[in-house]
Amino acid sequence: MRGICFFLAAAFVFGQTPVVTPAQREEQDLQHSMAESGGSPIEVIHALEAHLKKYPESPKRREIDRTLTKSAIEMRDDRRIIEYGERALKLDPDDLQILDRVTGALLQSQTTNPERAARALVYAKRFESIVLKVEKEKVERRDLARRKEEVDRGLSRAFLFQARALGTLGKHEEAVALARKSFDRYASENAAHEAGRWLLKAGRPEEATEMFANALMVPDARATETDRADDRKSLGESWATAKGGGGLGDVILAAYDRTNALVAERNRKQKVLDPNREVTNPYLYTILGLDGAPLKLADLKGKVLVLDFWATWCGPCRAQYPLYEEVKKRFKQRDDVVFLAISTDEDPALVKPFLEEMKWNKNVYLDEGLARLMVVANIPSTVVFDKQGQISSRMNGYLPDRFVDMLSERIQTALSEGQ
Repeated sequence: MRGICFFLAAAFVFGQTPVVTPAQREEQDLQHSMAESGGSPIEVIHALEAHLKKYPESPKRREIDRTLTKSAIEMRDDRRIIEYGERALKLDPDDLQILDRVTGALLQSQTTNPERAARALVYAKRFESIVLKVEKEKVERRDLARRKEEVDRGLSRAFLFQARALGTLGKHEEAVALARKSFDRYASENAAHEAGRWLLKAGRPEEATEMFANALMVPDARATETDRADDRKSLGESWATAKGGGGLGDVILAAYDRTNALVAERNRKQKVLDPNREVTNPYLYTILGLDGAPLKLADLKGKVLVLDFWATWCGPCRAQYPLYEEVKKRFKQRDDVVFLAISTDEDPALVKPFLEEMKWNKNVYLDEGLARLMVVANIPSTVVFDKQGQISSRMNGYLPDRFVDMLSERIQTALSEGQ
């Protein structure tokens, strides 16, 4: 210890600084980048991708790939889930969550091809083998029911993935058998629909009709309205192919259409009262101005959208305001960049008097639950959408010395992503 202190003292006296090793420099850069990301998944992705460009042979590659995969999963970014997830699986082949998400991303209908399906099939079989190992593990008696539920769901999902992959590879009969196996293990809308899909491809419309009816009727809280509509359409088509229409099938379909129309009308009336009812995509949200005028964020598609979440009670928001205004000045000549100040105050009546007192810009909107949907946990927070309506950047809180440049850079990045 005395020798180290002497060395540091001598370095100070003679105007020298301690040597920083490449590993230490990388660690410093990584810590700095992660600090600026604020923990936001999209910013973590940007920070780590930039880090890998600078340090392609990073000894921390394993941890970085895992973090990139987890962040991509949070963002539901299939491209990155595949890219980083497959890297992570080379080092941690038994990570069930990553196996699940990578396999699902590879089998997305709009991107699936035989080469991807073949890779997904390998992962799906590995997924099955891991779940089977879990099934054999001993657990306390009180945990038996929970474990069985988890195993049944897991195996059902593994069989479903295998069915989808084999069907894509043209092996329709094998796909049917595995989809049925998935449904028998844990009845779900997805498994029934998958079985019906490949039964049709195999030229067995009567059996397909039965499975599409199962898909339409099976209780499955995870099935969306779009899923049910697809089931209804497929059921009608398979029945027409098998029977030419008429009979009991039309009675069932008519009953579904009647009840669905009643539900749709109820939902329509609810949507008049609350336009954001059941909206899960932030870009489809409708917010209100202080004068009550609605603004649909989707109407701004084609522009970079900058949302500033703040509140009248927030001290840091007051400090950030002039910096935010400075950023707006930098882009005032661009009509493809829109800034929206969104108050998260529980009492909207507080906002207008506050703006008048502070002499702030009065073009402010009320969040109408948007902050909750986007899990805005820190105030202030700034979110940047690109021209396609995808989140490009998210800044939780702010760094006074860097805010103007950081936000400007992220807006420029969103502009370039839209070109």
